[in-house]
Amino acid sequence: MVYVLFGTDDFSLRHELEEIKSTLGDRESLSLNTTALDGRRLTASQLIDACNTVPFLANCRLVIVDGLLERFEPSATMKRPLISEWQSLVDFLPVKPPTTVLVFIDGKLAKNNPMLKKMAKTANVHDFPALKGPRLEQWIRSRVAAQGATISPRAVRPLVETAGEDLWVLANEIDKLALYARGRQIEEADVHRVASSAREANIFAMVDAIAEKRLPAAMRLLHQLLSEGTPPTHLLTMMGRQVRLMVQAKELGRQRLSLEEKREQLGLSWNFPIDRLLSQSADHSKERLLAIYEEILETDLDIKTGRWQDELALDLLVVEVCS
Repeated sequence: MVYVLFGTDDFSLRHELEEIKSTLGDRESLSLNTTALDGRRLTASQLIDACNTVPFLANCRLVIVDGLLERFEPSATMKRPLISEWQSLVDFLPVKPPTTVLVFIDGKLAKNNPMLKKMAKTANVHDFPALKGPRLEQWIRSRVAAQGATISPRAVRPLVETAGEDLWVLANEIDKLALYARGRQIEEADVHRVASSAREANIFAMVDAIAEKRLPAAMRLLHQLLSEGTPPTHLLTMMGRQVRLMVQAKELGRQRLSLEEKREQLGLSWNFPIDRLLSQSADHSKERLLAIYEEILETDLDIKTGRWQDELALDLLVVEVCS
């Protein structure tokens, strides 16, 4: 069998992959006969060779290819390969060994993706678009029921507003709410009490994206947080905190200290990703970090004095920092 699983709903996509794995025998044997390949660096001949490998003490083998089809996207940033260069793979799919199950995994793909159109003739293609509106609310109710709990209709919308539309985050929040309710119905008050931490997690993710100059992710998280009602001043405070930590981490980077000693010097909790902070600080000069801190202060002043509207001021700041 050949599967193509793609879309922005990564949670449902991964669940489907697990369902496929569950049909391929016991997990121990399958783990010995599973090959994961990075499709962004793969050649057609390498993939064909992997598929032709005979299973070891099992009836089948699983080959998972991540990110191959995105290389053929019209908007791909890297050089797009010619479809003719991959014709050997297209011809191979209908005649590949029946003992090999081949799964292609990708994010959002355009309908005119040439490789997707070629593979659709022989593969089982499943699109996993992001769930929104009634479909998302139905998924929440189903997830709650799967945890042996019930949820008040009035609690569903606040849960989405608090945790966002990411199913990984929602699933985690639903699991916590089911434990918190202990058999009774989950109410709106429970959502406000338990699920508020998801927004803080998104703030940290936004700050990391800005520090690492990942502009699309930073802008998406910024606007999500603003739409959820997060005060712009709080976002600026968290940005400023991160820049101060990066400056301090840059100074500590010159000292021969262990990660734990650096964590203690910075006054961070035990679970703070100190190695990520050090990596972020290494990508910026001290002068640049100080200039960014000045820009954050100026943005805060521009918002408070009414010179710029909140959203526009934050947009300009994030674009400037990420560039």
